[in-house]
Amino acid sequence: MLLYGRNPVLEALKDGRVSEVLVARGVEESFVNELKAEVGESGVRLRFAARIELDQLAGTTAHQGVMAEVEDLAWASVDDILDRAEARGEELLIVLLDGITDPRNFGAIIRSAEVLGAHGVVVEERRSAPLSPVVAKTAAGATSFLPVAQTKNLPRLIDALKEDRVWVYGAAGESAQDVTKTDFSGRVALVIGAEGEGLRRLVREKCDVLVSIPTRGQVDSLNASVAAGILIHEVMRGRGKA
Repeated sequence: MLLYGRNPVLEALKDGRVSEVLVARGVEESFVNELKAEVGESGVRLRFAARIELDQLAGTTAHQGVMAEVEDLAWASVDDILDRAEARGEELLIVLLDGITDPRNFGAIIRSAEVLGAHGVVVEERRSAPLSPVVAKTAAGATSFLPVAQTKNLPRLIDALKEDRVWVYGAAGESAQDVTKTDFSGRVALVIGAEGEGLRRLVREKCDVLVSIPTRGQVDSLNASVAAGILIHEVMRGRGKA
């Protein structure tokens, strides 16, 4: 897979997943030196090329002057996420995505989840954007640190989590339950629905509580990734960690 963007490439180098790095000529020397330091004696090839070559390979000009050939991003398992919370001695916070098909939203949610302290993200196999270079670029390297898992059936996973003493909160703009006044103690799963459509009926019905984010403007909804960031922050704030 071709990965682009400075943070994603640097994190992939740290993980040892890179076979070659392609750098646009004219990139500032300080960044080139940082790349060379990460490459070290690993045998990773560092190649310089015209910026237009990177534009063509990435299919975008937003590559920040660097690309890398890396191993494909690998899916984790739900158990990896549960084990991560246990190993840290923390109450579980898992983020479930119901129909997030836009790769930039997907990447932004992964980034927020990692930065704010969630233990992992889960998507449904047939209703999600794939783990792609766009996702990795938007996640700004967070895919190297946060387990991202797939499930074949999200409603069944919710049932399994509830049997394992996880309380499930779904994001729903019309809910009267204010997220800022919600008790998020204990093991928590947050469910974020698709842009425009929200949560599917069956997923919604399986949530223990539906919560909404108070708004004051004329626009009646938030971008899914922004909503996810606010919800994760509220859980951590309620735990005294934000």
